[in-house]
Amino acid sequence: MTEIDWAYVASIADKVARSTAAAWAVVEKDDVKQEILLHAYERRPLIEQNYTEDFLWKFCRTAARQYASRERDARDVEDDRYYYTPAEARAVLGTFVYTDEELSGAIGQRDDLLKCRVTDNVVTARLDATKAIARLPKSAQEVLMRRYVYGLPAADDAERKAGNRAVDALARQMNRDIRSR
Repeated sequence: MTEIDWAYVASIADKVARSTAAAWAVVEKDDVKQEILLHAYERRPLIEQNYTEDFLWKFCRTAARQYASRERDARDVEDDRYYYTPAEARAVLGTFVYTDEELSGAIGQRDDLLKCRVTDNVVTARLDATKAIARLPKSAQEVLMRRYVYGLPAADDAERKAGNRAVDALARQMNRDIRSR
């Protein structure tokens, strides 16, 4: 069993925390460092098995990125601006079967597919989803189109879970995009 030099881990965590705080406006350096060190302490056996400088840098960067992402998502929920939920993202994907002309002609009428009144909000959400889906990885785009636009059933449990993760990623990206305007 390898003995962990926590001062060395803390020095790497400090450097990673500084660069993460500079890149992510929603986090402070000391908070990021504390989160990295907590993450490292909770996963001591993993670090002991892979105790190399390269691994420690990757480990710290990953922990910092995950923390900053969680903080950004929490801020997005609490910032009093509109927040798309995964259910709304999933519903707007259903509108992709309509052309823009068909959707604009349906505004103000009942929609049999979505069982709701078609409003300008659907058009806005569709535009936001179109922009956001282009920023997702190709694999996520493909599963979203296959499952929620074309309506094909999941081949297995793994594909079902991938579809759910892709919808969550789409909702997060839609929220990031509307906050960058």
